Amino acid sequence: MKTLEDQMSFYAAYHQDPRNKATHFFGVPAIAVSLMIPLGWLRLDAGGFSVTGALVVTSVLLAYYLLLDVPLGLAMCVLFGLALWATDPIAQAPLATGLAWFGALFIGGWIVQLWGHVYEGRKPALVDNLFQVFVAPIFLAAEVFFALGYKPRLHEAVQKRALEMRAAALNSGARSAA
Repeated sequence: MKTLEDQMSFYAAYHQDPRNKATHFFGVPAIAVSLMIPLGWLRLDAGGFSVTGALVVTSVLLAYYLLLDVPLGLAMCVLFGLALWATDPIAQAPLATGLAWFGALFIGGWIVQLWGHVYEGRKPALVDNLFQVFVAPIFLAAEVFFALGYKPRLHEAVQKRALEMRAAALNSGARSAA
């Protein structure tokens, strides 16, 4: 398993422009929340408690985040817990309501993120590594931690490696064009 620094450095190499980062603070949560809606349609009631696809998938993702970093993983537990709480009534609403919310959040989230990559001048990280869709949420949580002064060594290491990766990609692209 790659470390948090490994995962975040790769993601950060594609997200250096502040405008791109800003669009991701809307787009990533919108997409994550949107996916909880159809996953919430998969529901098993057991002894008065509903186990949904959203709960199962989110629990697995949160376990991964906790393995990567406990403080960031705990922050993600709070955020994803709130998202699950907010999306469950939508998942239980009439199908047309759920589809409307899903479509608006999913499509809107991707439009905003892709718009951010226009500023970045670089394709999204998931084009080169699809697993990055799972890194995006914890990356944003880490960005908040960094802005508040937490985890400065991780921030410095991620930025250093991200800039090295970005420079290497630009150099290999320049060699390919020659």
